[in-house]
Amino acid sequence: MGNLLKVLTREIENYPHFFLDFENAQPTEEEREVWNQVDLVLQDSESILMGLREYKGASQEIRDAIQNPNDFKHQERAWNSVCPLVIKLKNFYTFSIRLEEVLQGLLSELTYSLNTAPLASTALERKQALAKQFAEILHFTLLFDELKIRNPAIQNDFSYYRRTISRNRINNMNLEIENEVNNEMANRMSLFYAEPMPMMKTLSKATTNFVMEVRRLLFIFPPRAQQSPPVNPGVMEYSSRFSSEDTLLFCMRVMVGVIILYDHVHPNGVFIKSSTIDIKSSLKVLKDQPADKVEGLLNALRYTTKHLNDESTPKNILMLLQ
Repeated sequence: MGNLLKVLTREIENYPHFFLDFENAQPTEEEREVWNQVDLVLQDSESILMGLREYKGASQEIRDAIQNPNDFKHQERAWNSVCPLVIKLKNFYTFSIRLEEVLQGLLSELTYSLNTAPLASTALERKQALAKQFAEILHFTLLFDELKIRNPAIQNDFSYYRRTISRNRINNMNLEIENEVNNEMANRMSLFYAEPMPMMKTLSKATTNFVMEVRRLLFIFPPRAQQSPPVNPGVMEYSSRFSSEDTLLFCMRVMVGVIILYDHVHPNGVFIKSSTIDIKSSLKVLKDQPADKVEGLLNALRYTTKHLNDESTPKNILMLLQ
């Protein structure tokens, strides 16, 4: 978490360690307004994940329709199966837009204020409830994308929907579902689901846009000089402070989310030798866990980071991800 803060505010030197209490953090009055805005969105995150877990697709109905192009019953059955699924996919997509919108305010609160110098290193520690919400967004994002990758029916269903609706439009058929998913919406959804990790792509885009805006404002309103915070040279072990094993997995998922997000936002990526994130130690933490619990996280690092296969990536890092 601290490393992301450093990227966004350009404070890439000297950052102390501190404990973020993911289990017990509660919003202060200072955090309350933004916390409420983000919480309103996060309240729906579990139902989104549940809907994605329960998404079975219409593969058999589509297969039957394709194999029997002249059988109206098969065509009707496939269409009636796909339409409610497309509404679900629209709900997932519109949730990503809501998440992107609240992320802007959350990042602003956690990183920078125009009226003062960049926030001191204790800001993230002081605003633990907001930091926890950012972690929850990353946690949700990786879970959503992992479920999406495992379900090829999603793209298959949506492709069938687009082919069918285009054909029926040519035949001048009036389709009520176009009131829900018109051509413009379908185009945007298609781009979203074409991504292997669509939620992480959404977060990366939102964070990159935020970084660019911060840089523009830093150019217009240069922050006042600020003394660097004291450095804690040790790497502290916090796992003993958590009461639940689920919290540890939550923290590992957040760690991976930060690494991927950093790699997409930073121009040189996260894997270079001078990276402010200790990639080697992060990978060793994952490697020390039971494989069935972290394989999805390791695959996320293998296949969704932007700079892993750059020439600047050390060979020992590549070996750890083999």
